[in-house]
Amino acid sequence: MLTMQFARAAWKFLVAIKDGLVLIAMLLFFAALYGALSARPNVAAVSEGALLLDLNGVIVEEPARPDFASFLSGSQNDITEYRLRDVVRAIDASAGDDRVKAVVLDLSLFMGGGQTSLTSIGEALARVKEAGKPIYAFANFYSDDAYQLAAHADEIWMDPMGGIIFAGPGGNRLYYKNLIDQLGITAHVYRVGTYKSAVEPYLRSDQSPEAKEASAALYAVLWDSWVGEIKKARPDANVEAFARDPAAMIQAAGGDYAELAMAQNLVDKIGDRVAFGRFVAEKVGTDQTPSPDDFKAIAYDNYVAANPLPTSGDAIGVVTVAGEIVSGDGGPGIGASGRISEQIYKALEADDIKALVVRVNSPGGSAFASEEIRLAIEDFRKKDIPVVISMGDVAASGGYWIAAAGDHIMAEPDTITGSIGVFAVLPSFEKALGKWGVTADGVQTTPLSGEPNFVGGFSEDLHTVLQSGVENSYGDFLGLVAKARDKTPGQIDEIGQGRVWDGGTARQLGLVDSFGGLDDALKEAAKRAGLEDGGYHAKYLEEPLGFGWWALDGLPFAEDRERAPVNGIFGWVAQEQQRLFFQALNTAQGLMARQDVQALCLECGAVNPVAGFRQDIRLFDLLRSYSSSAAPR
Repeated sequence: MLTMQFARAAWKFLVAIKDGLVLIAMLLFFAALYGALSARPNVAAVSEGALLLDLNGVIVEEPARPDFASFLSGSQNDITEYRLRDVVRAIDASAGDDRVKAVVLDLSLFMGGGQTSLTSIGEALARVKEAGKPIYAFANFYSDDAYQLAAHADEIWMDPMGGIIFAGPGGNRLYYKNLIDQLGITAHVYRVGTYKSAVEPYLRSDQSPEAKEASAALYAVLWDSWVGEIKKARPDANVEAFARDPAAMIQAAGGDYAELAMAQNLVDKIGDRVAFGRFVAEKVGTDQTPSPDDFKAIAYDNYVAANPLPTSGDAIGVVTVAGEIVSGDGGPGIGASGRISEQIYKALEADDIKALVVRVNSPGGSAFASEEIRLAIEDFRKKDIPVVISMGDVAASGGYWIAAAGDHIMAEPDTITGSIGVFAVLPSFEKALGKWGVTADGVQTTPLSGEPNFVGGFSEDLHTVLQSGVENSYGDFLGLVAKARDKTPGQIDEIGQGRVWDGGTARQLGLVDSFGGLDDALKEAAKRAGLEDGGYHAKYLEEPLGFGWWALDGLPFAEDRERAPVNGIFGWVAQEQQRLFFQALNTAQGLMARQDVQALCLECGAVNPVAGFRQDIRLFDLLRSYSSSAAPR
């Protein structure tokens, strides 16, 4: 009897679980259906008003695909990613659209982008001004990236309790040699290149003189370019003096950041968000809502959807290599060689592709994966189809490895490129385990039996094998670049050695053929393919997210969680501290994660902070949650 009662209870319990799972599945289905029906941008909603660019995130070359596992666990990335070409297209479309009376930049939650990307957006904003349309900018706090965009506005507003700081490129990197020694870890580093400083954090406690020399030269060019862009857009702004001695200026202003910003002509008006909204409403009209600060706004997503990419004329294929280059089929948002190579080969089979533009915005990565992509591009050239390389913010190491396959390489003056060098890092733990009495011994049939020995340490034979392999990879790198640039391997070695160059210097050295952005690369590709001016369109070789991901993106409970804006100097310092700690853990993780020879420019992250920010976003969430819970209430 007891057995039967137990069986009935167990059966009822299992049925209850089954019914619960079915209910959850139905709820998810209908929620997804709701999201699919409501999330699509509403083209019909575009009416007269101000185009509102509330950039609540980062500018990227290629947005990453939503992570379903993170979504289910509630730790999804809440940092919005804006595709660079979409932002530029929307701004350019507004210049000739009579419905758009002004462009409004809301930069309070803006997290930045690469300097070259922001310059492209700035140039689009300048075209709007040339068309006679006003631009208004607002933020609680302005740092370098936000101000690079705001400088193009007719009026810059700042909150009375806000602030402004120009930090410039550069700063400190973290070095782990002392920590590694204390933990008893041995970092076996194999590299070629005097300037390949990506491995220095594992070998030194400070920056080498060679790395300092290369970094100083690069930072100086980027800073001068940033200042030049600001001065051109806003000639009266006292940028250089403020950046040179901010402490003295702020002290002289009695700590009143708003007064200082006005005195140095960095902003035009001091006012909170409500006052700014009322000001814009006076210019473009008031929305039909009870609040007087609501102006007629055209939503960014709706406007992008209302201005799709052109499809007339011949097709020029565009393949994007964005993020760290890895083997496999990951992405988008990461340079997965399997996925990108497949896109290239599919385009090669298509009859409508008359030329190919490869957009590279990557610090490099796996040499093997870089070569896989390069070979796929080479097959295009074998078919006498012209290939033009377009470099974005950074196209270094493996990014340049890929670029060498092009008929013509284009970059911007501020593009970070070069870094022709390779390395590999492998750890062993014989010192750490030895402290606990753990040793290793055994019988070998060959000199490499049991290698790599992460417990007993690496043998000299293994060191020789690994270093020789890295040197061979570097020789391959030199050879393919030398052949592509019509130089000798020795000439490339002189400008290689892992050194990073700005785009202007790279052009002088022969690593780049001409300056220009993506549109210029399309024009160059069209000319080489014999296409008429204006008789072509870009065909982006990328897969849409599909119904499932698109629907999930619109779920009411999958919306971005509210993220607090930076509300002044202290908030900016706290955010930078979090970012630095985040970077330290990611760099340490990289010691174990990278499994083959790397043509990777880790130091590029110092001048392109967007690179790699997607890695382990859960940690970023954890840090922010901790800082919020630790704050005084």
